[in-house]
Amino acid sequence: MDEFAPIFVISVAAELAAMHPQTLRQYDRLGLVSPTRTAGKSRRYSMHDVLQLREIARLGAEGVSLEGIRRILELENRVTTLTARVHELEAALADEMLNRPGRRVFAAGTEGDVISLKTGTRVRRSNAVVVWRPLDHS
Repeated sequence: MDEFAPIFVISVAAELAAMHPQTLRQYDRLGLVSPTRTAGKSRRYSMHDVLQLREIARLGAEGVSLEGIRRILELENRVTTLTARVHELEAALADEMLNRPGRRVFAAGTEGDVISLKTGTRVRRSNAVVVWRPLDHS
């Protein structure tokens, strides 16, 4: 079952979340949980929505204000989105590395410039020793 499929009417979602349907309407108005709407404007909740409603109840029971709950949910959703994006980029990078043998890597030069290197090579560093002596101003 798709966690985001809007399948529950408000009465069923309220029962699954152990809340009154009016509470779900209030949370919708506040933007805490925004169910999908049908063509007839009735609300349809997903399992994800029900889980968020349960999380709201848990946080409320711990004394967190509705504004605090809204912010927590917003941040959790952002973390989820960013985590998915990181995984997507990691997969793209892994594919790129596998599909491009002889690829080039880059390093910082001594002056801060970017140097392109072949795979398996290293930047040649100067091994000169520089001795600093203060000037005698006498």
